[in-house]
Amino acid sequence: MADALSVIPASVLRNLSDKLYEKRKNAALEVEGIVKQLTTAGDHDKITAVINLLTTEFTYSPQANHRKGGLIGLAAATVGLTSEAAQHLEQIVPPVLNSFSDQDSRVRYYACEALYNIAKVVRGDFIIFFNQIFDALCKLSADSDANVQSAAHLLDRLVKDIVTESDQFSIEEFIPLLRERMNVLNPYVRQFLVGWITVLDSVPDIDMLGFLPDFLDGLFNMLSDSSHEIRQQADSALSEFLQEIKNSPSVDYGRMAEILVQRAASPDEFTRLTAITWINEFVKLGGDQLVPYYADILGAILPCISDKEEKIRVVARETNEELRAIKADPAEGFDVGAILSIARRQLSSEWEATRIEALHWISNLLNRHRAKVLTFLNDIFDTLLEALSDPSDQVVLLVLEVHACIAQDPQHFRQLVVFLVHNFRVDNSLLEKRGALIIRRLCVLLDAERVYRELSTILEGESDLDFASIMVQALNLILLTSSELSELRDLLKHSLVNPSGKDLFVSLYASWCHSPMAIISLCLLAQTYQHASTVVQSLVEEDINVKFLVQLDKLIRLLETPIFAYLRLQLLEPGRHVWLLKALYGLLMLLPQQSAAFKILRTRLKTVPSYSFNGEQLRRTSSGNPYQILHHMPGGSQITEDGDINQDSMNSHNGINFASRLQQFEQMQRQHRQHVKVQAQSLRNSTSSSTPKDVQRPEELSRTSSSDVNRPPSRSRRATGQLQL
Repeated sequence: MADALSVIPASVLRNLSDKLYEKRKNAALEVEGIVKQLTTAGDHDKITAVINLLTTEFTYSPQANHRKGGLIGLAAATVGLTSEAAQHLEQIVPPVLNSFSDQDSRVRYYACEALYNIAKVVRGDFIIFFNQIFDALCKLSADSDANVQSAAHLLDRLVKDIVTESDQFSIEEFIPLLRERMNVLNPYVRQFLVGWITVLDSVPDIDMLGFLPDFLDGLFNMLSDSSHEIRQQADSALSEFLQEIKNSPSVDYGRMAEILVQRAASPDEFTRLTAITWINEFVKLGGDQLVPYYADILGAILPCISDKEEKIRVVARETNEELRAIKADPAEGFDVGAILSIARRQLSSEWEATRIEALHWISNLLNRHRAKVLTFLNDIFDTLLEALSDPSDQVVLLVLEVHACIAQDPQHFRQLVVFLVHNFRVDNSLLEKRGALIIRRLCVLLDAERVYRELSTILEGESDLDFASIMVQALNLILLTSSELSELRDLLKHSLVNPSGKDLFVSLYASWCHSPMAIISLCLLAQTYQHASTVVQSLVEEDINVKFLVQLDKLIRLLETPIFAYLRLQLLEPGRHVWLLKALYGLLMLLPQQSAAFKILRTRLKTVPSYSFNGEQLRRTSSGNPYQILHHMPGGSQITEDGDINQDSMNSHNGINFASRLQQFEQMQRQHRQHVKVQAQSLRNSTSSSTPKDVQRPEELSRTSSSDVNRPPSRSRRATGQLQL
């Protein structure tokens, strides 16, 4: 201190702390001259003493004017040192940096000015303090005083120039500081940071691309800034880096992919678009590097496929196709389980397009890595089954394709059908609205006979008799009307002459017993007309209820469709198909005379000719009464099952024990009648004030059946379990 006072006059020190800028400036010039003389003399001890004096007595003084004088004095001393300044920077720079946080805005301003002048003198030697200077400038860029901001910008430009021409700058030491600052929300700081990233990236010797994962997330964060200028600057910087990635032979795709996946879910539209665009390029460029990240990438892509913004949807779909086209193997790190987990999660998406693509992925994986996928089946099977109730028909069809692929294994096939029946049982609307779609599609994908046999086996032992009846009626309607089941119908038509048809008939018969009308329909389809007639004759009073008459109405109308054209043509030969006539007349007798179905069937039967053919001879019966053919057959031929004349009894039955089948049917119907009685008794016990509205007395039933059946079918009054075909 004494050495400094001996070389600096008291008047100079007094002026250095004066409130007038001019006096401080003149005093600083004198300090500069003194230091210059000391430098020439090589007296660095006294130079050190002068710097210490300026630091302790001025820059750290509680008086603002002293601090201002100290800053300008330190800058002047640096100028006086010229080429010798580097060895004194450890003393000069720290007090100046300390002044950047001074509470007085003018002091902060002079600190910027002082450091600017110091930097101009020392240039590259200045780099050792870069991180501290950068940190200080980062704070000053958001200073509340406009003059300080302006001064900081000037200093910032100079520091950038120095860094770009220096070979001492350490990017490794700088990146942690940059990463720490990237999530700051202040717009001025963000502009400052983007500016530095852009400048450093322009320096050929600085590898900013290699450190991109450290600050990439921060840049993406700026894309949603409220300032258009900041968004534009961040986008420009990202575009430049993406171009560099395309041209670079070595890029760390993995770390950046993790960031992009998160940003693809941003609530900001522009951020999502940029992220999905980057992901698209990564999938094209990344190759093997991205294999471990495929699941995460897929998790980002699938939601974007349903984005409200069309540009995002387009890029997401393109990326999805690119990703799916890559032939990756589990041995290469391709995680089938992780991909399946993502697809399963996206099956719960509220967006149909996303659910559809998730199913495409599961199907794709099944085709490529079936064995591996089946090891994860327990994780996804329940979700796939639940997806059968999806509100989208397209989703349901795709789910069925996936199930069909899985169900190639017998145990999975059984599991699928059991669950379907369970779902139909607990959700009547699913059976009504989707039952036909699901069953028809499964029949196409998994073989109709296999599906129907399995369904029949399950329903045969169904404990819920009401549901079993509804389900059988639904399956019967699908069997009779769906084009997908035409081969199954053809097989059943030959039940009496074809062993395969016989086996199918017997298999379906067991569960079709739950519904009298389903059994009659099955017999008419299988041309087992004598048994159909016997079943009609076996019906008792309790069987002829409203539900039965509604189903009978449907059957009569179906008899007029092309599916039963063969049956109507057989009526041209009443002598050969007497049991068919008897069965149809039996149905006619069950219908209320005023119903539309009665009139339809009666009109059809009136067209039956009152003659039959026997070789070349045409014989007519004695009158036009159709019943006469039941008693006056040509030549007195014996009529066996279904009107086949003069054939061996064993061949005509083809091994079907119809007596046993009838017993099976009657036993099942007794169970149904007992079930109805138990239900009725339960309802009577629950109320003693009046007869329950849904339990009709026989006399009420007879009145109701006529009017109900006579009324044409209506969608708004569709019976429970009726399917939309």
